[in-house]
Amino acid sequence: GIISYQNTTVLTLKQRMPQRLPNRLQASAPTIRTLSSSKSFPQNIPSCLWKLGRLNHVAIAVPDLEKAQSLYKDVLGAQVSETVALPEHGVYTVFVELGNTKLELLHPLGEKSPIASFLQKNKTGGMHHICIEVDDIKAAMTELKKKKIRILSEEPKIGAHGKPVIFLHPKDCHGVLVELEQA
Repeated sequence: GIISYQNTTVLTLKQRMPQRLPNRLQASAPTIRTLSSSKSFPQNIPSCLWKLGRLNHVAIAVPDLEKAQSLYKDVLGAQVSETVALPEHGVYTVFVELGNTKLELLHPLGEKSPIASFLQKNKTGGMHHICIEVDDIKAAMTELKKKKIRILSEEPKIGAHGKPVIFLHPKDCHGVLVELEQA
């Protein structure tokens, strides 16, 4: 018969076509699942003056930029950009194209680089932040401040893509440093 569990219907191929399958095949017929649920997500989401867009990139701090570039380009076959110095952010950046998003390889530039302090705690490197596009960075800042989300700068800075960016405090974002970039 049909199995129903918490508004989920599970129907096996055996149950749908028992006459068409010989007995030896009925025993091994794959299960086809049709999932439906009456549960819906709450629709009381407040309307914002700004919207989150797509994931722009995931940033990875690396202790050896050339070695990291080689891994993605020579070993994994990805398209890898040239190295770009961003002294105002204290980093060298390299972008790895993935089709649906990018990786940003970060390496320290200068003694006060935030990546240098990250690498002191994480010697082999690791995920540093995620970057999500927004359609109105100023409106996002205003609303996030009202919601007690700390922003790590008073004004947006120009990021690696030449667009305004801000960073949200990781303690306010479940341990993740979040960069918002003007789309």
